[in-house]
Amino acid sequence: MLKFNLTTGAFFVSINPIHMNSKSTSPQGSRISFSMEDFEKALDQHDYQFNRGQTVKGKVSEHTSEGAYIDIGGKSPGFVPSAEANLQTGVPMSESLPLGEELDFLIVREQNEDGQVTLSRRQLSIKQAWENILQLYEDGETVQIKITNLNKGGVIGEVEGLRGFIPRSHLLERDNLESLVGQSLGANFLEVNRDTNKIVLSQRQLAKAAAISKLTKGSLVDGLVVKIQPYGVFIDLDGVTGLLHIKQVSNARIESLESLFAVGQKLKVVVFEVDEYKNRVSLITKVLESYPGEIIENITEVMSNAPERLERALLAAQEQERLQLQQQQEAEQAQETQEIEEQVIAED
Repeated sequence: MLKFNLTTGAFFVSINPIHMNSKSTSPQGSRISFSMEDFEKALDQHDYQFNRGQTVKGKVSEHTSEGAYIDIGGKSPGFVPSAEANLQTGVPMSESLPLGEELDFLIVREQNEDGQVTLSRRQLSIKQAWENILQLYEDGETVQIKITNLNKGGVIGEVEGLRGFIPRSHLLERDNLESLVGQSLGANFLEVNRDTNKIVLSQRQLAKAAAISKLTKGSLVDGLVVKIQPYGVFIDLDGVTGLLHIKQVSNARIESLESLFAVGQKLKVVVFEVDEYKNRVSLITKVLESYPGEIIENITEVMSNAPERLERALLAAQEQERLQLQQQQEAEQAQETQEIEEQVIAED
């Protein structure tokens, strides 16, 4: 047993007689004495490597007015300043670092002359939060952001314990930003940059993705013309903007889209393609025509009975697909028959 003599200032090992056998020559209760220097040399034989940025496990051993001491198995206990005890401010030390609790800590300052390292729970939480957010960003996951403040550009909030920002243009509520303070909003990430501590999110992108997921290829939907470009017409589909390309408007050539459409015009369009990964929707109307150019000549008539027209177009497409499949099967059967006949001739 290791003991310390207060009078001589030396450590000694006391050997309990119960561990001595009958052949032992040492007297009962013999002592092997060595000094503090000897004790320090004995400790030096153990490899205590503590480097900045390293995560270590330790047990909370003592609270002080300035922080807490943590037993990490080194020469000296590690120390956690009060400001580094928790990611959240105002949390009592007894809750952040309960005595006797074993936790993980991040080394933020290497050993001083006394062998003591400075530890942090706050910075470890920040490191772990960034790792989580980067993974969520890569996976395209949706997160909740608790709005805590606002500015002219948008709102500021807490996401995974870190500070995030939603621009006004990416909010569903753009006029009364004060009403959002204290709310938790569903959003997805627009930009995540660990080097600049930048986290930008969007509520509109999430709403758009949800709306796009409800669209089905081949379905007829109502839309509103919001923008006209030489190459196509952008149509709002209740929160989702789809593109009706000029080549998909009619089976006849169109000289000018502006002569056919106007901003604010209501249309019925067919969903041609949905790309959920890129949040893109392609639309088509030429399948509603009874003959090439009908939309150009009488778009009102085409729109008035669009559901019936789409049904006829789908039936025609199914019939065409059936005929193509039948022709393919007949061609394969004819090829098989020819191969058999050639084989019989070769055998003869």
